[in-house]
Amino acid sequence: MSSRITSVLLVTAVLLMFVVCSPSSTVMAAPATQVTYPEKTFADGKARHFTHKTEEGVTIRYFIIRSSDGVIRAAFDACDVCWPENKGYSQKIDFMVCKNCGKQFPSARINEVSGGCNPAPLQRKVENGNVIIQVSDILQGKRYFDFRGVKQ
Repeated sequence: MSSRITSVLLVTAVLLMFVVCSPSSTVMAAPATQVTYPEKTFADGKARHFTHKTEEGVTIRYFIIRSSDGVIRAAFDACDVCWPENKGYSQKIDFMVCKNCGKQFPSARINEVSGGCNPAPLQRKVENGNVIIQVSDILQGKRYFDFRGVKQ
């Protein structure tokens, strides 16, 4: 009888050890506060498009480009005028072109001019060879991409 009790106690102890020592499945990493891209990614002057998905499921689009004057620039893939069409911009040589109205914007004007059909500016900084964008700044562009409740 004592060997049976000892076995039950041993099995219980082993099970408790697994429960206490195993990592908790409810522990979650803190959400990122910034996104970082190596600056060299943009050395060729081609716009790179990225997305950020919000907790509500809204996908925010933005692009980063090294402009013809050598400055790293970032903007949302939308503008104050054409955003309801949800088409964004493509690159044509040194211009970002609105896919809805066809207006062209020199790369050196991205982040310099806002409003109208200009790509909506997105704050960024270049530090230690990296392009850094705060997630809070990306979230400021949610209004351009949140079509929940909007009839299309």
